[in-house]
Amino acid sequence: MTSEPASHADEAPVCPRHPDKVSYARCQRCGRPACGECQVSASVGFQCVDCVREAKRSRPQQQSVYGGAVTTGKPVVTITIMVLCGIFFALQFLVPGFTRALVFAPLYVMDVPGYMSYPFEPWRMLTSAFLHSPGFLLHIAFNLYALWLFGQVLEPLLGRVRFLALYLVSAIGGSVAVLLLSAPNQSVLGASGAVFGLFGAFFIVQRQRGGEVRSIVVLIAINAVIGFIYPNISWQGHLGGLIAGAACAVVLAYAPRGKNRAFIQFGGMGLVFVLLVLVTWLAAALA
Repeated sequence: MTSEPASHADEAPVCPRHPDKVSYARCQRCGRPACGECQVSASVGFQCVDCVREAKRSRPQQQSVYGGAVTTGKPVVTITIMVLCGIFFALQFLVPGFTRALVFAPLYVMDVPGYMSYPFEPWRMLTSAFLHSPGFLLHIAFNLYALWLFGQVLEPLLGRVRFLALYLVSAIGGSVAVLLLSAPNQSVLGASGAVFGLFGAFFIVQRQRGGEVRSIVVLIAINAVIGFIYPNISWQGHLGGLIAGAACAVVLAYAPRGKNRAFIQFGGMGLVFVLLVLVTWLAAALA
């Protein structure tokens, strides 16, 4: 009797990811051996981790009502903005000159005869939205509360990226209105303009979906009146944020469904941003 080397058919199957492990169990999808570490339970039998990953990559991503990626759990963008506002608020107490370095006034983007000249610092139009009055705790408390209420509704509906873009454009819109309607040396700070942008966006979304809008109209009206009655409240910033947020929401809510939907949505919000930049440039040039 003679002995011959075993053929490949007689060799024990091994896991491709762990060649040192023999496995007679095979993936239900690709048929390759898979050890216990590489097995993922399926409706029938199991699949290997490579097939599971490939399936996730090839599976179309679910979209929210307005085209954003569906997310679960807490509203991450909303919470992040709230945390940033809280950090900025703490730094306003801890770092001398922190508020002065980031607050916005029209003079930071244009020179006006009869007023002191300041360096051109347009980024203040956005950074001021993360600051709040250090001596008035209700200022930050109201803004964060309103941000939480509307953020946890709008962020899942719009998607995180769209919601963030809406919020930032609304903040800039508030600063542009301050630039146009306030005294050149009037300093402003606070997330109120961006929050009013959420108010406007919620109104548009509710109308588009056929929901009840009376409560949001009453809320906007009450806060608008407060802005005119109480001193040191920038009704200009509220108005600008409201208009910018509503404009962005119109694009998001009424963009036609289809493969070009995202392009139309982001293009529309980009157009709103460009218009705000042009208005700022014209105001500075004509000052």
